[in-house]
This record gives sequence, C-alpha cells and structure tokens, in this order.
Amino acid sequence: MSALTYKKNEDLESGNLDKMTVFQECISGFNASPIQSRKCRNLLAKLIHLMAAGETFPPDEATSLFFSITKLFQHKDASLRQMVYLAVKELSGTANDVIMVTSSIMKDVQNNEIYKPNAIRALVRIIDASIVQGIERLMKTAIVDNQAPISSAALVSSYHLIPIAKDVVKRWANETQEAIVAQKRSLDGRMTSMTQYHALGLLYHLRSHDKMALMKMIQQLSSGSQLRSSNAIVMLIRYISRIIHEDPALSPQLYQYLEGWLRHKSDIVNLEAAKTILQMKNVSDAQANSAITVLQAFLGSPRTVARFSAIRILNRFAMSRPQSIVSCNSEIESLISDQSRSIATYAITTLLKTGNESSVDRLMNQISGFMNDISDEFKITVVDAIRSLALKFPKEYASMLSFLAGTLRNEGGITFKTAVVEALFDMITYIPESRGEALGHLCEFIEDCEYTELTVRILHLLGTEGPKTEVPTLYIRYIYNRVVLENAIIRAAAVTALAKFALVDDPQVKESVKVLLTRCLDDVTDEVRDRAALSLRLVGLDKDTASSYISPKAMYSLPQLEHQLALYVSGDSFDKPFDITAVATITEEEARAQALQKKQKAEQKEEKQEPKEEKRGEVERELDNQRYAQQLASIPEIASYGTLLKSSTPVALTESEAEYVVTAIKHVFKDHLVIQYDVTNTFNEYVLENVIAEVQSDFEEEFIIPIDSLVPDSTGSIYVSLKRPDELFATSVDNNLKYVSKEIDPSTHEPFPEGFDDDYSLETIEITAGDYIVPAYVGNFDHQWDELASEESATFQLSSASSIEEATKAVINHLSMAPLESTDIPQSESSHTVKLFGKTISGEKVAAMIKMVYSSRSGVTLKATARAESENTAAFTVDSVGNL
Repeated sequence: MSALTYKKNEDLESGNLDKMTVFQECISGFNASPIQSRKCRNLLAKLIHLMAAGETFPPDEATSLFFSITKLFQHKDASLRQMVYLAVKELSGTANDVIMVTSSIMKDVQNNEIYKPNAIRALVRIIDASIVQGIERLMKTAIVDNQAPISSAALVSSYHLIPIAKDVVKRWANETQEAIVAQKRSLDGRMTSMTQYHALGLLYHLRSHDKMALMKMIQQLSSGSQLRSSNAIVMLIRYISRIIHEDPALSPQLYQYLEGWLRHKSDIVNLEAAKTILQMKNVSDAQANSAITVLQAFLGSPRTVARFSAIRILNRFAMSRPQSIVSCNSEIESLISDQSRSIATYAITTLLKTGNESSVDRLMNQISGFMNDISDEFKITVVDAIRSLALKFPKEYASMLSFLAGTLRNEGGITFKTAVVEALFDMITYIPESRGEALGHLCEFIEDCEYTELTVRILHLLGTEGPKTEVPTLYIRYIYNRVVLENAIIRAAAVTALAKFALVDDPQVKESVKVLLTRCLDDVTDEVRDRAALSLRLVGLDKDTASSYISPKAMYSLPQLEHQLALYVSGDSFDKPFDITAVATITEEEARAQALQKKQKAEQKEEKQEPKEEKRGEVERELDNQRYAQQLASIPEIASYGTLLKSSTPVALTESEAEYVVTAIKHVFKDHLVIQYDVTNTFNEYVLENVIAEVQSDFEEEFIIPIDSLVPDSTGSIYVSLKRPDELFATSVDNNLKYVSKEIDPSTHEPFPEGFDDDYSLETIEITAGDYIVPAYVGNFDHQWDELASEESATFQLSSASSIEEATKAVINHLSMAPLESTDIPQSESSHTVKLFGKTISGEKVAAMIKMVYSSRSGVTLKATARAESENTAAFTVDSVGNL
C-alpha cells in the first residue's frame, strides 16, 4: 500500500475529512466512465460519514451530488447499490428536484428483494403528498410481505409518511394488523419476530385517538401467544402503562396482563412488567409484592444489566413505599460491593430509604468507601438520600453531618457541591442541634470555594443564622474575609450579611460591625459602597426599623408580584403609580413550611409524566383572555357588546377519545353571555356541515354563529349569544350538537352531495359564581374581611373529595378566587382554612373563608362563610360552594 493510500484511509477512520475535497472527489468519481464500484463505495462512505458528523451542503451542491449519485444506478454491484440508497436518503432533504429519481428506485422496489428494503426507505424520503396515493398498493404489499426486512422497511417508512399523508396511511391499518400476527422470515430463511415490534408501533400510532380500539388491540394481543417478539411485548406494556396513567380506573382490568408477563421467559418483559406494576397509582400491597418478588430474584442475576434494572426500579419504589421492600434488604446489601459502581450506588441509597436508626452508622461507613469512584450524578443521588435520612432520624445527625462535610472537601462540579450545601441547609433549618457544627463546615468551605453562586448563598445563610448562635462573633471573621479577598458580587453579599450581625443585643458586636462596614465605604465597586452606606444608616436607627429593612420578617410573593406587574404593564393606567400593597406578603415561617412540604413531596412521589392539562399560571390565563377578546372583537355581531369582562377555562363536554371532541368557553360581557363551542372532527370518513349548538337555559337566546363545514382532523368554533340579566345567579345550560353529516368518497376524497341530519349529546354547562368573579390580591385579608358588611354562611358535605388537599383545589378552582396567606397549601391532613378574595365583574369586592374538616367516613365537611358589599353576592358565593 502506498503512503498516499494509507493516509487517505487514516483520514476516514479518524474523521479528519475536508468537506470541499470530498465534494470534488465525489463529483469527479461518480461521473467517471466506466464506473469504478470500489472507488465509488469509498467516496460514498466518506460522504455519508461527513453528513453523519453534522456537515451540510448548500442546495446547489447537494443537488449536484444527488444527481451524480443517481448515475451509479447503472452499475449492478449490490454493495454499491446499498450505499447509493443510504446517500440518497441523506441528501433528499436538501437537494432539489429529487422526485425525478423515482422511476429508478421503483424498479428496485418492484423487482429485487435484496434492494427492496433500502429502496422503500429511500422512496418515502423523496416523494411528496401527491404521489403517496400512487404507491399505496405497493406499500400495502410490502407490509404483508413474507420477508421480514421488506415488511419492516415498509412499516417504518410509513411513520415518515404520516406527517404528509396521514389519511392514506390510516387505510393501511388492516395490513399492519396482519403483519403483527404473521410469521416472517429473514433473507437467510430464519424465522424472526422483529416485524411485530415495528407493526405494533405503527398500529398504536394509527389508533391512539380511539380509546376503545386501543383497548381492543391490547386485549387481542395480550391473550394467547400472538406476540413472539420480546421488544413488541415491552412496547405493549408501555402502552398499557400510559393508559393506566391516564385512566386509573382501568388498572384492575389491565393488571392481570401485567401479572402474567411477570412469568414470561424474557428478562426484559419481566422487568418492564414489574416496573409498570410498581408505578401504578394506589397499587395494593399484594400487587406490589408480586413484582417485588420478581425483582428480588433479579438482584442475584449474573447479568449486570439485569441487576442494575432491578435495583433502580426498587430504588424508585422505595421513595414512596420504603417498608414494602424491606424483605429485599439482604440481597440489596450484597450489591454494595458490586463491581458496577452504579449498582452499588443504587443499592446504598435504597438501603438509606429502607434502613432503620440503628443501621445509619454502618451505612455511612460503607458509603465512604466508594464515593470517590462514582460520577457526580450518582454522588448527588447519595447526598439526596442522606439528606432524607437525616430528616427522618434527626438524633443520628452527627455521622451524616460528618460525612457531608467530608464530601464537601472532595472534588466535584457545582451541581454536586450545590446538592451537598442544600443538604447542610436543610439540617440547619430542621435539626437545630446541628446548626453550630454545620455553620462551621460551611465557613471552612467558603474559604476555598470557586463558585460565586454557592458562596453568596452561604453568606446569606450565615447572616441569617449566625446572629442566632451563642457566639455570633465566630462567623464575622469568615464573612469579612470575603470582603477583603473575593470579587464584587461576593463582597456585596458579605456586606449585607455583616449588617445583620449589628442587630444582636450586644453593643460591642454592634460597634465592631460598624467599624467593618465603614471600611467598606472605600470599596472600588458602587454596589458594595452603597450597601455599606445604607447598612450604616439603618444600624443607627432604632432596632425595629433597622430589622424591617436589614432582616425583614416577611417578603413579597414573587408569583403574585410578577402577575400584578404584568397586568400593570399591559394596562393603560400609567397615570397612577404601581400599588405594591396589592401584592401579598409571605412570612418566613410560611416560606419555610412551603419549602419543607415541597421537599417532602419530592422525596415521596415517584417519577411520573406530566398530565396532559397542566395547571396554567395567572399570567398565561391573562394572555388567553387577551386572545379571546381579540377573536370576539373580530366578530361583528359580538363586537358591539363592549369590553370582555371574563373568560372561563375550557370545559370538556365530551370524552377526549370521542368521535367529536367538544370544549366550551364561557365569555361574560356586561349584558351578555357568549358560549364558544370548539368542535374537533376526529371521524375520518365524514364531513360535518352547518354545525350548531342547540341550547336550553334560563337565559334568553339571541343568535347562533354556526360552523359552515368541518372536515376530518380539523377544529371549528360555534358562538351562542345569550342575554344575561343584571343579577348574579347560578344556572345550567343543556347542550346538543346538531349537524349535517356527509360521507367522504374514498376514490375522490370529496364528500358526497347528499347527507343526513344527525345530533350528538353534550354534557351540561354549569354557570357558577366562579364565572362572575375575577381573582384579586390584597395585602391584608383580615382588614378587608372586617370592612365587608354583608355576610352569609352555610355548611356542606363534600363526600367526593378524598383529602383536604383535593377539597382545597376544588374550592379554589370552583370559586375562581385568589387564595391568600398561602392557604392554598394545607398544613394538616385533618383540618384546614382557606382564605379567598376576588371581585365580581361589576367591581364588587367579595371575600370567602372556607373551613374544612376531613373524616375517612364522611369525606370533607365544609363551612363556607362569604362577605361582600351586598347580601346577594355573599349568598350567591356561599350557594355556589354547595354545588361542588
């Protein structure tokens, strides 16, 4: 081999390829005559390697390459042809006029079984929506082909066609179903079941909108032995998990399939089934034990991946139900010395969750042996587990504090160091006995800390907790060292921390702090000088005034402050200054209680997907109201109604899996109520015309704006205007969807001229107090409560709520009032009081105090008391609570 040839091969292996050199070599080599297959394969390998590494070509260069490559179709070399298809796929996204090569690819699709899989994959990348129907027969034939590579290629390629021709691909559902149950062979004649995996994925995609069809598919494939592919069964289990998460009521029906798969011959099926069972909401002890028993056996498996999977699943389950896996502790302890540090880490953190007080010291000693051998990610997992254990067994804090202090001195990134510091913060906050020792460790840490953010946080804590200790002067030296040695950000934080020590009842300490603050007046940074000057001025005042500024007992609620600022900026009342008194304040105790509750929930709750409909913030809701106002103002019949006073959140009137999905939004004007019905047609075989909502209510109907035509997979809006009386009262609106249904001609994809009248029953819409009240914030709830004269109260039974937390959320959402003084977060599971405030759409103030008591027998009992400027509003608010 020549030196030049060796150098070229070395460049390919090392990835040191020049894009322009490869481009020129490809253009020259592909256009040469005769075609040299070996040289062209090497050039294609370089080209594909470049594109796989992220290199791109401009459209003109990509087009030149694409059509130069197509000339290689003339050569019969099988290896070269496969490389050609790979390059065609990569270039099809940027080259122009790629559809011109369709005829060459179609020849291989129809004639050659060896080329056919790659030809199908390339074909779907170069065609557009207008040609998909022309290859429909070819794709259906390929899907049911006996050769597994051909069938799999067609199934996977169908995914890529869904974005441009979803309706056409949906017609392949029968062939896809056949591919799941049919037996396939690879090109060498061996039986293979991988096609089932691809077919199941496509079939789920086609039926995901139809819950009944999904359940039928799961029942058919779960019973018997139709699925032979372990990968396909794992995918089916994940679909079951998704359904159980969306509808927990189906858990008993689907659990029997999961329980059967615990005894499957494949390890991955056993593990996936066990994981899904333990992730089920409200899983019973008997159900959990069957999965835990299987995982316990895997803990002793000779396969590293099986041990890792089993211990990770048990670790996550231990976050919520630690006592359920105590029976596995002996097997888990044996994994602490496992060769895989990842397995050992999960083992030790699981034992920390399930262990008792007597085992803490032994576990700490075992952890210390391998902390330096694992990555920061696993170190954080260990630190979080130790933090939870410290809060669980506060009497054993000494050994855990010593471990965290030693860990803080080890090497690690900012994420890891932050986790250790936060663990120490929690111990200081919730274990008062550890305060002095923990603050000492933090003081030593900031002497040599390279992370500015962490140093600032620690200085803030020292300023807060240091003055409370018996010897506060011990920490002043460490803080002032930061003023002398650190950057401007840290110096500014240190000045603020020093000022807090001047509030202690010791004149000598106060004078010492004044001296140190005076020295800071000569700092080179404005921020440091200004903080020092302000602190000296405040220290000279009386203690109460100084404390209110230097160490305030309450803080503004940042979410509420953000909301009020957003409303102020988006409004037009800039002639008035911003009213800071409208923002609620939170005491330090309330902030700590919220922080503790969040941390406890984070430890207890298992990982789960976010719900489809997340609770949106007030700012997002305000943006929605602005969008609704713009939409309604563009409708001539509604534009004359004036300002939109309030819009409700969307209310579902049908099941999400129904053929027609309908949601309603209530828009309240001064004299009118407009109901917007958003209708989605998920029925692929019919077009809906002249779609109206027929309503019956106590309000006078004025007019209806229908949807003229609603094609499949589209959404339209119906508007129904109702005359609203002056007084506020609750009522119901009965709804019925009426339309003309026209079937779509499958050959032309156009609706037949003749249709038939049909209707669809919808859920009732409730008009409650929450539709007339806008949430508002006040700085002092008790003051507003005393000012409102009219009062009404009543007691109700809320048997549907299973907890105080659930009842609290229901009341807040139903009344659409703002919770004050952090009463939206219950502090007790047996009793709670919610304080709410708002204004009616006419501007009348209304406050509510909801006292609730929980009993396992009768559920939640509410005593609702409302005060308003008028008796009618107070009574209306209380009566609305009774409609929960």
